[in-house]
Amino acid sequence: MTTVGIIGAGHIGSTLAEALSTHGYDVVISNSRGPETLAPLVERLGDRVRAATVYGAAEAGEWVVVTVPLKNVTDIPTTPLAGKIVVDTNNYYWERDGRIDALEQKRTTTTRMVQDHFAEAKVVKGFNHIPSAEILTDAAEPGDPDRRALVAAGDHPEAVAFLTALYDELGFDTVALEVSESWRIERDQPGYGIRLTADQLREKLAAAER
Repeated sequence: MTTVGIIGAGHIGSTLAEALSTHGYDVVISNSRGPETLAPLVERLGDRVRAATVYGAAEAGEWVVVTVPLKNVTDIPTTPLAGKIVVDTNNYYWERDGRIDALEQKRTTTTRMVQDHFAEAKVVKGFNHIPSAEILTDAAEPGDPDRRALVAAGDHPEAVAFLTALYDELGFDTVALEVSESWRIERDQPGYGIRLTADQLREKLAAAER
């Protein structure tokens, strides 16, 4: 899968566009303001990156990264993502997204909400608990005892396997979770936002409280 669509061009989207294009992927990136506003980013990142509309990025990607505020996920069309792997980077910030009762009352997870919206896609949570700049700076070779680990949370085995391979390509180990357990790596949990090896991350996930 060599063409990736990225929906959202904030810190994570822009950084992933840089990381993926450096590794030989063709990137089609979009934002809510229109492709013309992404001209400086595209110029900086080079020939493997182009801008499109949200629909265009969703349609062009053989797999797609959704990295927009949680409150805006339902604005993304579902049809062009049917059958595709969708990497969801979302976190719930009530200050930005407004209060969402189902999350406040712990009845669901952000990953479940994204999967429910993209019901015909294969959603896997990824890149949600690493500061964006560290995607480019914290890579290490396989077997490095200090290699950083990231969570892949999903209920579709092929999507989890895909993200595991992508993490490895970008220089990270993987700890897998099911969607129902993805709350363990959301905001304010022990493993969120800090650099951890796979064993350390598993310890933090086990210590999480809901």
